[in-house]
Amino acid sequence: MRRVLILGGTAEARDLAARLADVPGLRVVSSLAGRVADPRLPAGEVRIGGFGGPAGLAAWLRDQRIDRVVDATHPFAERMSASAADASRLTGVPLLALRRPGWVEEDGDDWRRVPSLVAAVAALPDGARAFLTTGRRSIPMFAARTGVWFLARSVDPPEGPVPSNVRVLLSRGPYTLDGERALIREHRLDVLVTKDSGGALTRPKLTAARQARIPVVMIDRPPVPGGVETAGDAATAARWAQG
Repeated sequence: MRRVLILGGTAEARDLAARLADVPGLRVVSSLAGRVADPRLPAGEVRIGGFGGPAGLAAWLRDQRIDRVVDATHPFAERMSASAADASRLTGVPLLALRRPGWVEEDGDDWRRVPSLVAAVAALPDGARAFLTTGRRSIPMFAARTGVWFLARSVDPPEGPVPSNVRVLLSRGPYTLDGERALIREHRLDVLVTKDSGGALTRPKLTAARQARIPVVMIDRPPVPGGVETAGDAATAARWAQG
């Protein structure tokens, strides 16, 4: 019996779990961080919650006799990816990072690439009405930016009180182009702030921004930890997981 751990929470992780769920001689466990109140569950066995850092993950891999690990977390889950790389080195369990390709700028786009959330806050002009799609945890950082109004979209509500310059929109993708156009128009948004997450589920906001001729502050994704093999799609990762 080969044992595979999928560090999940993304559409690619669910795709991978579905591909491996019924493979004879394979036990697949998908692990979710538990940060979303009502997560979309993948096929097969699921565990929810953290491991307690690299040492805790390494101990779990040994205890469960895991043969391979696929890090299919969000491209911006930097801490979890680092823990997976450290645990792989501690245990010798092979690790693959499944990362969907980032978005590519098209004709008519006006992207301003920045390296971090802090740089994205600084890139916003005074008086802007910003469409913020960087996750609920980043909302307080942007809300502290005076002179800017935010429509902040997230799956779950932010913790604590919401400042007067922020309106929170609770919503889960996939999103439609018509819907994104309507948000830009109705809220008179003049800049989009997003992470370079890639994928099709949330790409319509980029098309809507291009059509509305508003700029996009695009936050570059962090690099995959050094020495970790990568795959760009679930089919490739499934072949790797099966050896």
